[in-house]
Amino acid sequence: MSPVIEVTGLKKSFGKTDVLQGVDFQVQTGEIFALLGSNGAGKTTTIRILATLLLPDGGTATINGYDVVSQAARVRETISLTGQFTAVDEILTGRENLILIGRLRGVANPKNVATEMLERFGLTQAGDRRVATYSGGMTRRLDIAMSLVGAPSVLFLDEPTTGLDPEARLEVWRTIRELATRGTTILLTTQMLDEAEQLADRIAILHGGTIIAEGTMDQLKQILPPTEKVYVEKQPTLEEIFLAVTARKG
Repeated sequence: MSPVIEVTGLKKSFGKTDVLQGVDFQVQTGEIFALLGSNGAGKTTTIRILATLLLPDGGTATINGYDVVSQAARVRETISLTGQFTAVDEILTGRENLILIGRLRGVANPKNVATEMLERFGLTQAGDRRVATYSGGMTRRLDIAMSLVGAPSVLFLDEPTTGLDPEARLEVWRTIRELATRGTTILLTTQMLDEAEQLADRIAILHGGTIIAEGTMDQLKQILPPTEKVYVEKQPTLEEIFLAVTARKG
C-alpha cells in the first residue's frame, strides 16, 4: 500500500539559514505520526510545505499521490490544518462557525453537517453559545471539528495542545485518538515528549534540518543502552495531583 504522505529530500532555507536540509519520512493511512523537535527545528515549516502554504527549495512531497507543488489544488482538497492557535470566530456560536466553514467548502447541507460535528465532538449543549464563552478545551475541539468539515483524509495538527490546561489537553488527546480510529491520517507536531509518547504510532525527531531518528516508541528505546532494573519510590507528578484533585471536586 502506498503511503498517504511521502516526503523525500525536503529542503527549505530562509536567507542564509538552512531550516530543512533533506527531510525524509512516510505516513500510512490512519496513522498518527509525531514530528518532534525544539523551537526552530523546522516542524512548522514542514507542515506549511505539506499544506501548500510554502514552497520548498528542494526535494519532493506528495499527499495521497498528489505533488504539493505541481498539484497543490488537488492536495488542498484532501487535507486540513489546525495550527498552533485556534482559528475560530469568537463572536459566532459554535454552530455558526461550523456552518460558515461548510458553506466555504461547498459541502451539501452545512446545517446538518454542523449538527453532526457538534454531536461528534461533545459540543451539542454548547453549540448555540458564543465561542467566547467556551473553555480552552472546547475551543480546540471546535477548531478540530471545523478542520474536519468536508471529510479530509489527512489532518495536520501543529502543536494542538499549546496553552491548554491538563484536562483540556486530555480532551484533545481523546479526540485525536478517535479520529485515527475512524481512518484519518494525522501528522502531529509537538514539543511535548509525553504527548508524542501517548498518541503516536510512530515518532520522528527533527534536528539540524534532518530526521535523526524515527520509529515506534519501542524501536526508539533500542537506541539507548539496555535498561537496568532499580527499585525506587515513585512520587506522583504535579499533573497527576492536579487531575486527581480536580476530579474529586468535580
